[in-house]
Amino acid sequence: MSKSFYIYILTNFNRTTLYIGVTNTLVRRLREHISQENTQSFTVKYNIKYCVYYELFTDIRIAIAREKEIKKWHRIRKIKLIESRNINWKTFAYNSLLLQSFDYQTRE
Repeated sequence: MSKSFYIYILTNFNRTTLYIGVTNTLVRRLREHISQENTQSFTVKYNIKYCVYYELFTDIRIAIAREKEIKKWHRIRKIKLIESRNINWKTFAYNSLLLQSFDYQTRE
């Protein structure tokens, strides 16, 4: 059984700030962001807890490289990426069944 790794993009309610992260357990990581337990974190400071984009990988090195690539982009390019798969900025809940319902390609 291969492992799964994710890059994801979160935003706040007004979509003024974007946060890009990488994880091996997307559902757990989204719960952590939503619970806002780490009061000193960037995501808590800017109330970033809405997942609007993610990609699935089977190789952590490729996932990390993709995260770094996207982080270097200007905001408009990040928005175009989000809207290429999520035109209405629909929020992905942390419920694993809901996450599985979106047809995202696995990147090797």
